[in-house]
Amino acid sequence: MTQNLKATLIALFLLLPALSLSACQSSSGGYTPHRASAPSAPARQDPHVLENPSSNTLLGNQQQAAQTMRMADLPAVKVGILLPLSGQHQKLGEAMLNAAQMALFEIGHANLELIPRDTQGTAQGAGQAAKSAIDSGAQLLLGPVFAPSVRSAQPIAARARINMIAFSTDWTLAGNNTYIMGFMPFDQVRRVTGYAARQGIARVGMLGPDTDYGRIVASAFNAAAPSYNIAVTENKTYPASTTNLAPIIKDFTHYDARKSAGALAQSPFDAVLMPVGGQDARSIGSLLTHYGLPPRSVRRIGTGLLDETALASEANLEGSWFAAPTPASRRAFEDRYMNTYGARAPRLTTLAYDATALAAILARRGLQASGRPAFDRNAITNANGFSGLDGIFRFRSDNTAERGLAVLEFRRGQLVVVEQAPTSFQNMTQ
Repeated sequence: MTQNLKATLIALFLLLPALSLSACQSSSGGYTPHRASAPSAPARQDPHVLENPSSNTLLGNQQQAAQTMRMADLPAVKVGILLPLSGQHQKLGEAMLNAAQMALFEIGHANLELIPRDTQGTAQGAGQAAKSAIDSGAQLLLGPVFAPSVRSAQPIAARARINMIAFSTDWTLAGNNTYIMGFMPFDQVRRVTGYAARQGIARVGMLGPDTDYGRIVASAFNAAAPSYNIAVTENKTYPASTTNLAPIIKDFTHYDARKSAGALAQSPFDAVLMPVGGQDARSIGSLLTHYGLPPRSVRRIGTGLLDETALASEANLEGSWFAAPTPASRRAFEDRYMNTYGARAPRLTTLAYDATALAAILARRGLQASGRPAFDRNAITNANGFSGLDGIFRFRSDNTAERGLAVLEFRRGQLVVVEQAPTSFQNMTQ
């Protein structure tokens, strides 16, 4: 650990009052902690640490009490969180609210109030939820989750001159008062492309669905590959509605030509970039093997869509590489979530935790500096970034999240980190 990071950790812990895993609901329907006692600017310091395991607090009881009293003299801060608490995605919304409340209890302070509002998982519901949160005094909005909901809430937040940190991955919605916190595929592509080049991959075939996501991954790879001396030797897309991928992959692998030449063991590429997950990843991996290109001869490369433990045991995906946050960095949170709620934390819950933690840190910093929360653009786009459950992140000038990612590999049923995520944005390379 660097001296700068040690100093940052100590400074953060000195700002945190005593914490408790209990809460009270306010008259506005929110929650407050209850105490029983584009290119980004260059970073100059280590990221601000968002997570605070309560067992590591450095304050004694008298110091904690004094800090709590000082914060209590400052005005209340209200943060709205817009989630699908009913409808088709109710379970996800409830889990994300659970995670947000954990962050509030573990990192929040008496001045901070979280105001949950139900988007019902619809665009119309999101607009109503945003208005309700703002009418209740919200000074910052977290969420919504889905792109149509974000699009509906945007003008309402803009009219109120309130910033919104959305959980979507739709980068086209970023800008003005909207910050997109989801995992951006182009960051993942650049990260894994650099790693693949360092491991000697020189020829890559691209195979993916003809969707917005598939196209942006292909575009990002085409942009990154030349700088790493990687040649794109094949590029094939298929309709997202395709149910039979066999003829597509047979053609993609040049199977008939290789068979006629008696060279089935020869491949037109060293690796296949496949921006898919779930059953599509299983099917493509299996068909590549069926047409003579098993994992031992052709590496599978993916995006964060491969970040599923269940896929690691697929023999035809063995050795696959992809870029994602380090699993170990969120393991302690997942254990705390299980102990608190008796259920596994869905993958997106870390976004809700980190966003709430970010709001708590920015509110505290602003209150102590000027008597009002630091929810402005300069604070949100701090070039040094923040360090949360999913590693370091910061918002670019275009309002999308830039993240420091690890490179992972499927190895004998496990997700193995083969290149660690950076701990600072200073001189970060892909």
